[in-house]
Amino acid sequence: MKNFGLIGKNIAYSFSESHFHDKFRKANITNSTYQLFDLKSISEVEELFQTKELKGFNVTIPYKEEIIPYLDELSPEAQKIGAVNCVKIQNNKKIGFNTDAFGFENSLKPLLEKHHQKALILGDGGAAKAVKFILTKLEIDYQSVTRKGELRFPDLDKEIISEHPLIINCTPVGTFPDLEASPDIPYQFITTSHLLYDLIYNPEKTKFLQLGEIKGAKIKNGYEMLVLQAEKSWEIWSQSL
Repeated sequence: MKNFGLIGKNIAYSFSESHFHDKFRKANITNSTYQLFDLKSISEVEELFQTKELKGFNVTIPYKEEIIPYLDELSPEAQKIGAVNCVKIQNNKKIGFNTDAFGFENSLKPLLEKHHQKALILGDGGAAKAVKFILTKLEIDYQSVTRKGELRFPDLDKEIISEHPLIINCTPVGTFPDLEASPDIPYQFITTSHLLYDLIYNPEKTKFLQLGEIKGAKIKNGYEMLVLQAEKSWEIWSQSL
């Protein structure tokens, strides 16, 4: 039996386990399992590595950066991004990849219009690093909005919102069960020219997206990105099976 899974913290909400169970069932894959590994601390991953049948796992909040010192090697893309969300274990070697970038790029590109030349990235964690990597690749200028950085949430005004028609939420604010929470931005300045993209997929429509939709903005949640990155992860794992 080959074991796969997801490591993170407070991840009972995750879709990954049911997604892979469905995938295995439909493809008649009977020798593989996928489970959630809810770790209180990243150091617990060392015990997980002792599982002989473990062939790979995904990584989510808050461990996409913290996992790196526990790995033997990084793919060129993961090295550039500085965050890992997929690990393959082959011949006892633990190799880190970033499939978030693939998922984000391929779910974002069909939505882009000519005026989407500047973006605001809300948050600066591991997921935001993949977003930055792709925006740079697509030649879209961006600024990060954080609590303590150069551009902070209280700094956002009509001019800044107007100049950045693409706004991407990379924070966990608004994730189930905190459904009424949303990033603290001035939604009154959102227009029909804006595209609001939320990496959160549970709930399907976060408060962030609801408030954007009210103003006529185009909206997108993180579900397609999640599916695409999961499929890319499986492709990476399958190469060694």
